[in-house]
Amino acid sequence: MIGTYREIFSAPGAAAFSAAGFVARLPIAMVGIGIVTMLSQLRGDYGVAGALSAVFALAYAAITPLVSRAVDRFGQRTVLPAASVVSACALAAMLLCVRLEVPDVVLFLLAVPAGCMPTIGAMVRARWTEVYRGQPQLRTAFAFESVLDEVCFVAGPVISVGLSVSVFPEAGPLLALILLVVGTFALVAQRGTEPAVRERGTHGGGAVVRNPAVWVLVAVMLAMGTIFGTIDVTSIAFATERGVPAAATIGLALFAGASAIAGAVFGALRPAAALRRQLVLATAAVAVLVWPLLLVGSIPVLTAALAVAGISVAPTLIVATTLVESVVPHEKLTEGITWTVTGLGVGVAVGSALAGRMIDEFGTRAGFAVAVTAGVLALVVAGGAYAAHRLRGSGPPRPLG
Repeated sequence: MIGTYREIFSAPGAAAFSAAGFVARLPIAMVGIGIVTMLSQLRGDYGVAGALSAVFALAYAAITPLVSRAVDRFGQRTVLPAASVVSACALAAMLLCVRLEVPDVVLFLLAVPAGCMPTIGAMVRARWTEVYRGQPQLRTAFAFESVLDEVCFVAGPVISVGLSVSVFPEAGPLLALILLVVGTFALVAQRGTEPAVRERGTHGGGAVVRNPAVWVLVAVMLAMGTIFGTIDVTSIAFATERGVPAAATIGLALFAGASAIAGAVFGALRPAAALRRQLVLATAAVAVLVWPLLLVGSIPVLTAALAVAGISVAPTLIVATTLVESVVPHEKLTEGITWTVTGLGVGVAVGSALAGRMIDEFGTRAGFAVAVTAGVLALVVAGGAYAAHRLRGSGPPRPLG
């Protein structure tokens, strides 16, 4: 397996752009929780902190597909520096306004341009596609990036919260904006692996979101994000009910760890089944492996159930992301990947909110039921699309296996 991953880095520049991308994408996992930690320490106000973080997340979900569309039209080195500087400057202004106790309305206004942060994961995957288009190494590269995504979303919040608590309240978001600018400029400096800007061909007209296959993949990723958000909130609530809130972090770490390991193993394989069929099988595994969460009655069982549920996560994300390359035109790949990533992020927000409401009304078992329902819906969407032949692209034919 190690040899399989070593192989993808034999391409000139691969290790460098992947490393730069890791640095540049870490901030997206740091900013939201950093805002909450900063304001809760300085003001003791979780309401405003949560609302401000939510506005940032919504702005990011709305703006980042537009940034990616511009990247497909004008190139990474033209668009990414400007987008990252706009986001970083807005974040810096927000930190300054918090320190100067400027009215909250200004903070909310600044949260919108702060959401101009590029989806770096999509940019890096577009580079991998440029290097290994149509080759089996592309699947392995996407698997590696999925593992890095897991690392980012586990390590990012820990770094952000740790700095804000131990150094000064703004330290977490401040480091995030620095990493964003440094990582983005390091990425665009590597011109040898930048995807070429292609002329819009006969398959390039119209927005990516008009492609039914893209909507299928976004829906699957939305369901997966809902599972993430639900599991985070409900696990913490369950552990808190039993007087050991810190125990939830062990289970959530195992959930992420199991996902990362499964993704690494899955990425090293060369399944014979077409990607469309793999998506159905992967979502079926999700639907089955989240069911044990309904049986949770103690902390040890919670920990085990989370580890089991995590096994199916990364393989599903890998297949869905790889499918994007097969269903959208080459010249719109970055935008296509970004829409799926956006679906995942929106799903996390939906899952967190829905699980919180269900827990308040009916208890933690109802919270886990949201995750189970989302898993079933992911399977229904993938299976229905497969049966209806909806997972075929609008671009020129390419291998789907």
